[in-house]
Amino acid sequence: MSTDYKFEGWMGLDANAAKGNMVWQGYEPKTFQETDIDIEITHSGICGSDIHTLSSGWGPTNYPCVVGHEIVGKAVRVGKDVKTGVKVGDRVGVGAQSGACMNQKGDCPNCADGQENYCQVQSTGTYNSKWPSGEKSYGGYAKYWRGASTHVIPIPDGVDSSEAAPMLCGGVTLYSPLKANGCGPGKRVGIVGIGGLGHFGLLWAKALGADKVVAISRTDAKKEDAFKMGADDFIATAEEGYEKKYANSLDLIVSTVSGPGLPLTSYLSLLDIGGQFIQVGAPEDPIPQFMAFSLILKKVKIGGSLIGSPAEIKEMLQLAADKQIHPWINERPMADANQAIVDFEKGAPRYRFVLKN
Repeated sequence: MSTDYKFEGWMGLDANAAKGNMVWQGYEPKTFQETDIDIEITHSGICGSDIHTLSSGWGPTNYPCVVGHEIVGKAVRVGKDVKTGVKVGDRVGVGAQSGACMNQKGDCPNCADGQENYCQVQSTGTYNSKWPSGEKSYGGYAKYWRGASTHVIPIPDGVDSSEAAPMLCGGVTLYSPLKANGCGPGKRVGIVGIGGLGHFGLLWAKALGADKVVAISRTDAKKEDAFKMGADDFIATAEEGYEKKYANSLDLIVSTVSGPGLPLTSYLSLLDIGGQFIQVGAPEDPIPQFMAFSLILKKVKIGGSLIGSPAEIKEMLQLAADKQIHPWINERPMADANQAIVDFEKGAPRYRFVLKN
């Protein structure tokens, strides 16, 4: 079955694309299978991962590449073997992962356990990745998207499309570790970095009912914004002696900071006995060294977290609808994507850019 629409998007041809030099052109999507869905894209969030990929910052990118993995739009083609209930015309979204093995061969405990985002057999990223067929995956800075129905998520009523888009990667990247590590009543939670990721951490921690939500940032420039997002307290790490002033005051810290100067030892000092430090920011450089006693003396644990599963995304979106959670976004026309990624790198968004077709 042929379609009357063409797949076109902002293509990164080399590492220079990250400087605002993507080229709008057509491309060939994966071959349509009857378990696939085509989406006419209305919104695509800009994520830091897009810039790392366009620049080959995390490793060599398989150019040409269309980035964008916070995709929302309308289902325009649904394969006859799709079992998720999505119908043509439904409002749907896709996050950073577009496919997983789904434990089809019985050899992937993560997929079997509903943690498809940690699939170790056949995980397909929404861009700069490959489908099981060997065909390339292309992202959301485009008119249309095609991929597996298993990772196409219905957008609930009560969540605006422009606000849903950045939740599909940035949002769930914070929701997943907060939920998995017990954020809720009785917990004191700190969020390091009040940016595109961190602002979601404040919104979700408050919505999940944490006893105390603390914003942690280098200066107090975003202090007023943090309180509007739900923070109960604010720590400026440029303040001399903050490690002692706030020592042992938190049970869980989620860090979105992705620079090589991460003051990890100081952050660990903020945790109480049995506290957890979860890293979600992904720097291109190694995390600095720290002393083992930072862990040993207080039974502190360090961990990491990667995006979220389809089930977690659905749960998060429903929480947003129920609690009327509104991320702070700035819409930009899809036609201005090149300037938008340049502005993104300058730190302009407050706090997420969303491209709109």
